[in-house]
Amino acid sequence: MENNLPGKILIVDDDRALCELLEEDFNRRGHSVWTALKVVDARELLHQQDFDVVLTDLNMPGISGIDFCAELHGNRPDLPVVMMTAFGSLETAIAALRAGAYDFVTKPVDLDLLSLSLDRALQHRHLQEKVRLLKDQVKRQRSDDEMLGESPVFQNIKEQIMRLANLDISVLIVGESGTGKELVSRALHSQSQRSEGPFVAINCAALPENLLESELFGHVRGAFTDARENRKGLFVEASGGTLLLDEIAEMPLALQPKLLRVLEDHKVRPLGGSSEIDCDVRVLAATHRNLEEAVATGRFRSDLFYRLNVIQLELPPLRDRGNDILLLALQFIKQLSKRFNKSVTGLAQPAAARLLAYHWPGNVRELRNVIERALVLTHHNQLTIEDFPEQLRRPNGVTPLPASLVDPGSILPLDEMESRYINQVLDQLDGNRTLAARLLGVDRKTLYRKLKE
Repeated sequence: MENNLPGKILIVDDDRALCELLEEDFNRRGHSVWTALKVVDARELLHQQDFDVVLTDLNMPGISGIDFCAELHGNRPDLPVVMMTAFGSLETAIAALRAGAYDFVTKPVDLDLLSLSLDRALQHRHLQEKVRLLKDQVKRQRSDDEMLGESPVFQNIKEQIMRLANLDISVLIVGESGTGKELVSRALHSQSQRSEGPFVAINCAALPENLLESELFGHVRGAFTDARENRKGLFVEASGGTLLLDEIAEMPLALQPKLLRVLEDHKVRPLGGSSEIDCDVRVLAATHRNLEEAVATGRFRSDLFYRLNVIQLELPPLRDRGNDILLLALQFIKQLSKRFNKSVTGLAQPAAARLLAYHWPGNVRELRNVIERALVLTHHNQLTIEDFPEQLRRPNGVTPLPASLVDPGSILPLDEMESRYINQVLDQLDGNRTLAARLLGVDRKTLYRKLKE
């Protein structure tokens, strides 16, 4: 009987002769086989490498096969376990299945029947693996749809997110306002093992100290005037998931020791309470401020800073992301056009050039607001420069033409004015002639001719 789905099989049995017989038969059927005469040896092998199926005896010295199966099922629920026993009974079979066994066979072993059982277990294992890979793919696609960007600096951020997602440690996310710190936090959560749990975010700057303490840690009835009933608090509500502490630099100094204790003990004491509550939560923190400077000036505790700053993820400003500006703009146009029932399909070329040249102090948030405003106002099927606010309609997209170029005390010939203006645009674009031509509304040949002249 030929096996169509080879796998890695671990045999755990204290009968050496049976192990050798099974190993020889499984190898002939195309499987890769490892054997362990003791559970302790099996644990070591399971720690060293990944198996597709475990075949274990029911009665072994030191620990029963039922207990070993329950241990495996608790640690690796995706790993099918087939149990063998010389004492086949309904009670034994039920006990094995309750312990998480995939199948149950009796001794003396019929090799063909055992092979069929292993084939089913392998198919189950590979199907589970396919489902897991598809779920991971969906997670990545969902994250990629939101985390749009092809620039090297942003690709680096996405790679870091993939590496950090399943490391259950604190991450401090820093970057200018509007760079997408909460979006990155959600990506870390959605790609992690906690993705099925809640994602909870709170802005530490949005609430006064007494309310912030109650929101985070909860309170018991009667803890203060308006406490009419018990409240869990966000640490408990986010248990099993992720809690984002946004604007962490604004956390009141008096609350910082209590936050530190929760992070270290994984227990929270509600306001006015006498007992602690366990909370299993991953904490992410975000800020646009310099926390090291806040520590140096005494506005932020150093021990809390080090506890939160296990890994720091620094987000790039939008102005450093190049063509990501246009990718994001087109994505916002697509999303918002549906909302406003508009038939806008893209950007006119001069408008795209202005977006690329602008310095975006408000980053992605500002870009979205600009696109939203433009979509509301436009009468065209593409956004034009006239649809943008004043700061983007300026000729160079950054600042008005300097007064020195139009000093009434020194009237210059038109060609000299043009030359100075072209050179100023090139300076601001770091010599990028292609983009300069687009900004100036001329083709590259015309720009090169004017530069030569």
